[in-house]
Amino acid sequence: MAKKNMGEILRNNAVTIMFILLCLGGLAVSGQTVPYVVYELFGRLSRNAFLVLALIIPIVAGMGINFAVTIGAMAAQISALWVVEWGISGVGGFVTAALMTVPLAAFFGFLIGKLLNKMKGQEMIGGMILGYFANGLYQLLFLFIFGNLIPLKAPGLVIMGSTGVANTIDLSTGRGFKYALDGMWKLPFGQALYVVCGAVAVVAIIALLLKKMTAKQTGVYVGVAAVLCLLYQIPAVAAIFAMVNVPMVTFMIVGLLCLFNVGIMKTRLGQQFRAVGQNRTVANAAGINVDKVRVIAIMISTVLAGWGQLIFVQNMGSFQTYGAHEQVGLYAGAAILVGGASIKRATNKQALLGCILFHLLFIVAPSAGKNLFGDAAIGEYFRVFVSYGVIAMALVMHAWGSVKKKKKA
Repeated sequence: MAKKNMGEILRNNAVTIMFILLCLGGLAVSGQTVPYVVYELFGRLSRNAFLVLALIIPIVAGMGINFAVTIGAMAAQISALWVVEWGISGVGGFVTAALMTVPLAAFFGFLIGKLLNKMKGQEMIGGMILGYFANGLYQLLFLFIFGNLIPLKAPGLVIMGSTGVANTIDLSTGRGFKYALDGMWKLPFGQALYVVCGAVAVVAIIALLLKKMTAKQTGVYVGVAAVLCLLYQIPAVAAIFAMVNVPMVTFMIVGLLCLFNVGIMKTRLGQQFRAVGQNRTVANAAGINVDKVRVIAIMISTVLAGWGQLIFVQNMGSFQTYGAHEQVGLYAGAAILVGGASIKRATNKQALLGCILFHLLFIVAPSAGKNLFGDAAIGEYFRVFVSYGVIAMALVMHAWGSVKKKKKA
């Protein structure tokens, strides 16, 4: 029985285990120091975690990975363009872009959801093709309409001597919002750890006093927070995080999205997401408007993806006008699968773990490729291959599991 359980655990977590081994092997071969890798990893987490978490609701609703989040990223970039054109800088510019993204991304999500309802069972390939189709319209918008039919006056936004938007939109000028979130409140890792652990302990004690949590649960939370603070007192542990400065506001927003994903699943709408994801026929018989619920799931995901793209570009300080959005769906989808999620089930823990492992491999792969084969480009090619490979492997395993269930039935 134990062997059977162990075999099942290995099968269910094959992708995650494979990635852990790849990351450890890549780290050993790359020659990079652990503090540098941790520093790079925190930077990538701060700008990518929100996008990965945006995929959870459609998966729970039974629609698989929403590759159409690419269109949400396009909505964010349209908003960012106009914020730069109007010269709204800093936090005000970021908030303005976020507010503008909501109606755009929600409208796009509504259209996406309506179309995906016509192709039930093929939502992932449908979302991917929709992304390619929307990219053509996006190129037309930025190459011909903006800067030509709709004039742009901000310096550097239009291609010199031609029409259309420039290849790169710089957010680090006085008209942009580079580090609008990341620069608001940054702390060294040690201070950030104490702040978070203190907040966790205070919230746990308040929950105990309000009888929302048992004494045992409170003790676990307080105990874990205390242990983490004590571990950081070890010089070797502190040295690992010596280079890390934590953008507190950005990670707080990521934390709020985690709470939102948990909270919405406890509502009536969240229960409908689960019911539709488990069995559309039974959900329909129970009086749930299946098509409407699926459209809402895609709309929420698309809006969140737009916000995630804004977090990404404010961290980078600029974005490639015609290419920054193209790999959003692929990389976010691969990351969540790496964490152990499937096209039927996903959690915050799986999304965050996958984001850590996926981007850890992205950090060490080029150096590992250079040391092993004398060419850093091999590492680049390898990580792109892995992105597609992880998605293919997840789909194969899902199909294999479905066949096994049918045989048992």
